[in-house]
Order: sequence, then C-alpha cells, then structure tokens
Amino acid sequence: MGTFKVLQFNMQFGQTWDAADPDKAPIDLRQTIAEILRQDADIVLLQEVEQAQPGGKQINPPPNYTRLSQALNGYHGYFSYPKADPRELPFGIGLAIFSKTPLYDPFRLELPSPPVEFEFNGESKTPTDRLLIGAKTTLDGHEVQLYNTHLLAFFMLNSSGSIHTGQRQLVLNQLNKSRIPTLLGGDFNASNHIDLVDKFAQEGFRTVQSKEITWRRMPYVLDHIFYDPQLRMVSYAVIPTLSSDHHLLVANLDFVS
Repeated sequence: MGTFKVLQFNMQFGQTWDAADPDKAPIDLRQTIAEILRQDADIVLLQEVEQAQPGGKQINPPPNYTRLSQALNGYHGYFSYPKADPRELPFGIGLAIFSKTPLYDPFRLELPSPPVEFEFNGESKTPTDRLLIGAKTTLDGHEVQLYNTHLLAFFMLNSSGSIHTGQRQLVLNQLNKSRIPTLLGGDFNASNHIDLVDKFAQEGFRTVQSKEITWRRMPYVLDHIFYDPQLRMVSYAVIPTLSSDHHLLVANLDFVS
C-alpha cells in the first residue's frame, strides 16, 4: 500500500446545501454516500452523522450510520453518540470512523463543555458536551492510531476556543499518549484556526492544510487532518460539495519509515 488516503467530512446528517435557505435544505443521504464512495479513501472520518432528536433522544441503532455501513461495503466501522443530554439542539451529532482494514481497540472520551450561556430561539441555553473517538488499524504492516472529534463552536456563542481551551487540551493529552503513527481528523470549529494549528504544532502534530476554506456558511478553515512525525503528507485536496455545508478534505499520507 505505502501511501494511504484519508477522508475528513462533516456530513451534517445528510443535509444538502441550499445557499438561499441552508437551514431548510433537503436531506439526501444517498448524495452523501455517493460523495464518500467517490473518494475511495482507506480511512473515512465523519462528524454529525445523525440528526439530534427532541429532548436529546438517541435512536438505536443509529439510522444514518446503519445506512452508511450497509453502503460502504468492505469497510469496517465504529460509531458513537456523545453523552445523551436533553439540552441537545436540533443539529448534527455522532462520530464515525470507517476503514478498509479492520478496526480494533475502540475508544471514546467525553469532552466537557464550559457553562457558557447563549440564546437559542429566545431561550437561555448552555452547550452540551463534545466527544473524541478512536480506534487502531494496520496499514501496510504499520499499526496506526486513528482519532476523530468535533469540538464546540465557541465563535457561535460569542466566545472563543482560544479562551476556553479545555476540549483542545483533552484531545492533545490523548494524542500525546500514543507511541505509534497517529492521525486525528475532525471539525475543530475554530474561527481563529491559526491559533489552533500553532497549538497542535507545538505538540508535534501538523495539519495537512490551513489555507483553504472548508465551511460554506462563513469563510473559516474548520476541518483538519492532523498527523504526527511518523507520518508524511504526500498531497491533499479540499473538494467542494453540495451534500453538506462543509467541504470534503482528503489527504494522501505515507510512513516516514
């Protein structure tokens, strides 16, 4: 194999993009699945797999993940909801990892959110907790640690992840425990992505790209694939899509030794 391909995608539970009315755009999971299959990636990291239900109810088995698993024939998958919470807003929740090679040692870590108050539909709210998931796989004879996360969008709460650094630090603490080639994908929801990238670089993790916008709603670089010094980035692409409000981020990586 040598080089392997990673796809990072916030799929927004299959909601397509309509610039005129993005919040009411139709859901078409078939289009989402087609986009994922078109990339033919070895590793697929997905956020917002499911749509949050009223009162924080979590449907089991998760319907979108179930359809994805059936469509991604030959892939091995791992999914987790965040901690169930009646405060959950009607957006996307749930993380998934898919791999063409078997996954093992599945892992999840809850990432507490600070009690930052904000208004939603005229009511005072506080954010629900976020999540980091992980699993290992073997690529070209190398054991690899995979992680996937979706951090809180502090910029939507009139605050900043540069101030509330707890979730980032918990993720970094977990990354630093790994001694094997390690990569992390996710929607990091950082409006100031330079601060985020610099913080991870200080711990030895580089992003595959930090210049091209990955979110349609605002000109932000929210999506990243971070990798440690045991891996090398060969190429990357940000691929526009109408199957989400996020673009696809793909990268080809290989092993340093």
